[in-house]
Amino acid sequence: MYQSKAKTDIINFLRLAEKVPVIDVRSPSEFITGHIPGAYNIPLFNDMERAIVGTKYKKEGHIKAILEGIRLSGTSMHLKLGQALEISRNGKLLVHCWRGGMRSEAMAWLFSIGDIETEILEGGYKSYRHFVLDNLSANRKMIILGGFTGSGKTHILKYLKESGRQVIDLEGLANHKGSAFGSLGQLPQPSSENFSNLLFDKLKHTDQNEPVWIEDESRNIGTVFMPEEFYLKMQHNPAIILLMDVKTRLPRLIEEYSGYSPDELLASVMKISKRLGGDRTKEAAEAILKGDYSRAIEIALQYYDKSYLYCLKRKQDKNILYVNTDTDDVEVNARKILDISEKILS
Repeated sequence: MYQSKAKTDIINFLRLAEKVPVIDVRSPSEFITGHIPGAYNIPLFNDMERAIVGTKYKKEGHIKAILEGIRLSGTSMHLKLGQALEISRNGKLLVHCWRGGMRSEAMAWLFSIGDIETEILEGGYKSYRHFVLDNLSANRKMIILGGFTGSGKTHILKYLKESGRQVIDLEGLANHKGSAFGSLGQLPQPSSENFSNLLFDKLKHTDQNEPVWIEDESRNIGTVFMPEEFYLKMQHNPAIILLMDVKTRLPRLIEEYSGYSPDELLASVMKISKRLGGDRTKEAAEAILKGDYSRAIEIALQYYDKSYLYCLKRKQDKNILYVNTDTDDVEVNARKILDISEKILS
């Protein structure tokens, strides 16, 4: 017989989640907006049903809303239990809704019919979000890797990770390369909320006594906005800036973007047309249509380099170290960066 269980706090819940699957019983739209990374969505109500039950609650009260909820969800309960049985590990599941209330309790009861042992998150997803934002606001050791567009920063970070350093790829989490061309070839971007969940999930597995290497970014990466406090903490950590001239950067950028269609490239250019100005936009568009990707990229870089130099001026000089290079060789540049990082770590 099912009995309402004592609920577990967020710290213990996340500890258990390393081994036990998490079931998010909120509606699909709530789940898409943001969820615990790795969680499965088995909603008690779909979006329309949730709206109906919410309206019933406001107009007719608690009991009427419960009866309506049972009526709407009753016919699909066997499907929800079937999903839970497939997902459960060693007969166990972790369950949460928005506040850790009735939806969690109802689904925990349902799962218990299938002999699944559950733990419910106290405070629900709301408590998880508070925990995430508190953690992302905390001070932590970081080394920020910066440089002009096309300097190979992402490849250098990959090399550093393979060399045993702690690295978090912000652009990888955001599914965007950070420029007007950054969405090309990428999966759809997560919401800003879910990006912060993914970021927290990466950070919680790092050693706080060692620095985390992160690429220099603006507040937004495409449509994703970084958590404000985390972004501000980035600005107060040491930055290593890789300085590389345009000619050295061009081959990598041509290789990266020449495979896309002219229409895709033209659409990206139009995103920065106001900043380029009419003449430069026209010149870049004509170069793309002629297949002169080198010229088109050079025009775009004039804007991006100027913009990045402006951002650098806003950083604290005492926190910036510069590395000059005349090659785009990833290993060579990574070693130069590691050498200068010793000044930070010593």
